[in-house]
Amino acid sequence: MIPPIASKFVAGETPAAALDHSRRLNDRDVGAILNLLGEHYDEPEAAASDRDAYLDLIDDIARIDGDICISVKPSQIGLDIGETTFRENLEAIVERADDRGVFVWVDMEDHTTTDTTLDAFEDFAREYDGGVGVCLQANLKRTLDDVKRLADVPGKVRLVKGAYDEPETVAYTEKSRVNEAYRDLLEYAFEHYDGGIAVGSHDPEMIDYARDLHAEHGTEFEVQMLMGVREDAQDDLAEEYEVWQYVPYGDKWMSYFYRRVMERKENLLFALRAVVSG
Repeated sequence: MIPPIASKFVAGETPAAALDHSRRLNDRDVGAILNLLGEHYDEPEAAASDRDAYLDLIDDIARIDGDICISVKPSQIGLDIGETTFRENLEAIVERADDRGVFVWVDMEDHTTTDTTLDAFEDFAREYDGGVGVCLQANLKRTLDDVKRLADVPGKVRLVKGAYDEPETVAYTEKSRVNEAYRDLLEYAFEHYDGGIAVGSHDPEMIDYARDLHAEHGTEFEVQMLMGVREDAQDDLAEEYEVWQYVPYGDKWMSYFYRRVMERKENLLFALRAVVSG
C-alpha cells in the first residue's frame, strides 16, 4: 500500500482508487486527468500492457458521469522501441477514447521526442476531430514556433514551463527566461487560438496573467495542476474557471513521489512534517 506521505501526490495503485479520487475531485468541481505511472519501456510487451490498461481505464471512465480524462506518456506506450510501435498503441487508445467520449492528453518528454510526439498529435487530432491534447514546454527554445504551428489544429494544447534537464543548446536554463517564454506562449495562444488552451502551472503570476489575457481576448482556457500541489488554490480557481487535476496512479509510484517531493521546498517540508508527526 502507498504510505500516507506519498498518497498526497499519488491517488493509489489501482484504477479503482484513481476513479474514487476522481469522483471526489468532481464533487469539488475539479476535473481529473488520470495518468498510469510508467515510462521508458524498451520491451513491446510492457508497452502493450500499459496500452491495454488504458483501454480498460477508458471503458471504466465511460461508465461514469464525470469530468475524467487520461494522459499518456509516449515512452510508456513504445516510443523508445520505435515510432511505429508508439503510433500504433496511441491510435488504439485514441480510437477507443473517441468511441467512448473520453479525451486523451499526450504528455511531452525530453526534447529528443518532440517532433515525433507533435507529428502524432497533429495527425490524430485531425483524424479524431480534436479529441486529443498535447503538452508543450516553455523552456525549449523551439516552442513558440510549435505553438504557432498548432494554432489551427483541433484539440487542446497544455502549456507548461518544463521539468526536464535539457541542454543549453535547445533550452532556456534561467528561471527568468523561462518565465518570459511562458508569457510569450500565453500571449500568442490567447490571441490566435479559438480555445483549447490549458495553463499547466502552479505559478500564481502565470495564472493571473492568463486570467488577464482571457479578459482581454475572451479566449476560453482551463487551469491544470498536479495532485498534492496547491489544492486550496485549485478549489478557489474552480469557483470561476475550469480546473483539472493531474492524477497519477499505479504501482510505479515511488520514483514519481520522490521527484515531487524533491522538486519543491514546500513538498519536502510537507513530507518531513508527516514523518515527524507520524
